[in-house]
Amino acid sequence: MADLNPIAKRIHNLTPKPIRLTLDDGTEAVFQMSSTQFFQQEFQAEATREDDDADYRLVSSEDNESILVGRSGADEDGWSMIGSVIEAEAAE
Repeated sequence: MADLNPIAKRIHNLTPKPIRLTLDDGTEAVFQMSSTQFFQQEFQAEATREDDDADYRLVSSEDNESILVGRSGADEDGWSMIGSVIEAEAAE
């Protein structure tokens, strides 16, 4: 069995503490994970973000090389992809 994605493992291990994520476009924000789980290698998480009332979903890419972030705002229909995580660290 192949290794788990190292960013996904870090997010999972830091939960339930707030996590500072850096996205591939340079965006940095603190997220609060409400759930994280692995299905073999595949990763999925639900989160909220400070100063934003949207819901966020993190999922592993098809090849499990990246962690992708989707956003669904209160006034939006569906999810939009906002980027991929390049770094995860404890926010405190």
